[in-house]
Amino acid sequence: MSASPAERAEQLRETIRAHDRRYYQDDAPTISDAEYDRLFRELVQLEEAHPELQAPDSPTQRVGAPASDAFTPVNFAVPMLSLGNAFDANEAREFDRRLCDVLGVSQCDYVAEPKFDGAAVSLLYENGKFTRGATRGDGRTGEDITANLRTVQDLPLALKAEAPARIEIRGEVVMPKSAFERMNNDLAKRGEKRFVNPRNAAAGSLRQIDPKITAKRPLSFMAYAVGAGEEQLSVRTQRELLDQLKAWGFQVSENAVLAQGIDACLAHYDQLMDARAEMEVEIDGVVYKLNALAAREEAGHLARTPRWAIAHKFPAEEVETVLQDVEYQVGRTGAVTPVARLQPVFVGGATVSNATLHNADELERKDIHIGDAVIVRRAGDVIPEVVRAIPEKRPNGAQKPEIPSECPVCGAHVARPEGEVVARCTNGLACPAQRHAALAHFVSRRAMDIDGLGDKMLTQLLARDLIHTPADIYQLKAETLRGLERMGAKSVDNLLKAIEASKDTTLARFIFALGIPDVGETTAQALAEHFGDIQSLREAALADDDTRDISPATKRFPQLTAVADVGPVVASEICDFFKEPHNQQVVEELLNAGIHWPEPKQPQGEALAGLRFVITGTLPDVSRDQAAEIIKGQGGQVSSSVSKNTDYLLAGENAGSKLEKARSLGVIVIEWDQLQEMLQAPERP
Repeated sequence: MSASPAERAEQLRETIRAHDRRYYQDDAPTISDAEYDRLFRELVQLEEAHPELQAPDSPTQRVGAPASDAFTPVNFAVPMLSLGNAFDANEAREFDRRLCDVLGVSQCDYVAEPKFDGAAVSLLYENGKFTRGATRGDGRTGEDITANLRTVQDLPLALKAEAPARIEIRGEVVMPKSAFERMNNDLAKRGEKRFVNPRNAAAGSLRQIDPKITAKRPLSFMAYAVGAGEEQLSVRTQRELLDQLKAWGFQVSENAVLAQGIDACLAHYDQLMDARAEMEVEIDGVVYKLNALAAREEAGHLARTPRWAIAHKFPAEEVETVLQDVEYQVGRTGAVTPVARLQPVFVGGATVSNATLHNADELERKDIHIGDAVIVRRAGDVIPEVVRAIPEKRPNGAQKPEIPSECPVCGAHVARPEGEVVARCTNGLACPAQRHAALAHFVSRRAMDIDGLGDKMLTQLLARDLIHTPADIYQLKAETLRGLERMGAKSVDNLLKAIEASKDTTLARFIFALGIPDVGETTAQALAEHFGDIQSLREAALADDDTRDISPATKRFPQLTAVADVGPVVASEICDFFKEPHNQQVVEELLNAGIHWPEPKQPQGEALAGLRFVITGTLPDVSRDQAAEIIKGQGGQVSSSVSKNTDYLLAGENAGSKLEKARSLGVIVIEWDQLQEMLQAPERP
């Protein structure tokens, strides 16, 4: 049996009051803005259809939520009203029509300003000095947060131009997007709870009991109105008021424009909606304010909203829906990424049924379960993402998704090195999902350097199912290539010659071409110099793989970590690569195709055997590459970065951060002449 209008109205009031407390007092909303707006609008429509249900304490008659007992209350001489909302162009035009009728004019001129998604505050200045700051509270009584507001860097503590003896400035405290990301990353590193969005970060920062905490938060203040004291100003329009606020030293929006008529407002709305993703401050709509201040008095206001202004909201960027399942996709680099399958929902201007969940760490941090009610975010062209779950709506029996142990595309082992957030398919040379990226890397200039086998050619070969792994490149025939676009006899001949020439390479290039995660050119060179051939490297990887589960007292990956530039994470990636049978098969096929390299140079001596060096700065008489060859010729190893395993830092002039790091780690620092002494004598400095 459905609820009566009176019962439904009371249900909505209680629900909205609870969400108001979570939003305004706890700074921890549990529903999206769009869902809140839907509930609020339903209550407004019920009360309009049944006037007898209207009550003075209804959320439709109040602004925000009552002030918290944790702060001293502040009573406003001029109420801080909320704004009515328009959710589409028709509603904005209807607002304009009503206002024009009230004023008896054919056209109203507005100032169209971004609607900041932050925390509204009131600032009181007496004799030009900031004396009190407060939250909006319920619009009539706010909370005294003066000490916290004093820590906001761009909030002027003294006005820069002449002002009335007592003037109240109103605006929004916001947190810039880039600062929000940095702060959240720092919180995550410290294992602390991250903020949901910049708005909650700003509001939560302002309502700290300890101002020292607020001072550490990257807050900013945007001014847009005057409360008490406005009647003492000589300004006549909103545009002039913004200019006056700027003259006093406040930051005002550079995107506020004079709009003559509602069509100009709607045009500015479209511009800001397109630009919002690139803006440094979050906005969730555009506010249309009657420009003439005197006409506002004539227009008047309702219980909680002025008749002379409206907020034209952008399509919701965050909405609530249900997570129906989690599937896994394999990217071009082998990353196994969880993807949310959602109950379709309209968000950010499009219907969304899939969203990214990023990685296993995000699944755990957000406590995602299949069947959860979740908040989904989509901003412009950004890929939709699941922002958070709503645990209080979790159904019984909801299951946590788990990263698969086998690749959903090729069935190979999925590995996630300790300390890493990304899980990867280890079948880099044969997994269909990684095929294009693996081949493009293999043929690139710094790898096997096969000229003529660029991205377009690879795309053709893959589309026609002519190659599957790098080994297939060396089986291509002239008759096959002649059937491809733009492949005449000359082009075919040149490509086949380039493929043949690539067989004569170096071990370092070959290792780099295999595309082992985290093995760049420098590490590939170090591996080549240390092991001398691919079989020795493979055997070391397989032997080290057996050490993974040995007690912590035993050094893990002992053979691989003996190589300069190879730590436990890289060693783990190398082990995962070589233990995958498909990768072993492709390597064998490449060698059987005739890929070869010169025998490794034997050290000329052993004066530096077993020692690890890093070179920095400008050396006298020789280049750093020449110095590296000299060190290697005497059995030493050369690494690109300083670590606790480095024995010596060879430093020349203008040595930079590597010198500082070496000193901090206690690494011995030597100069070129000291290296010469080491080469000539058995004693070491």
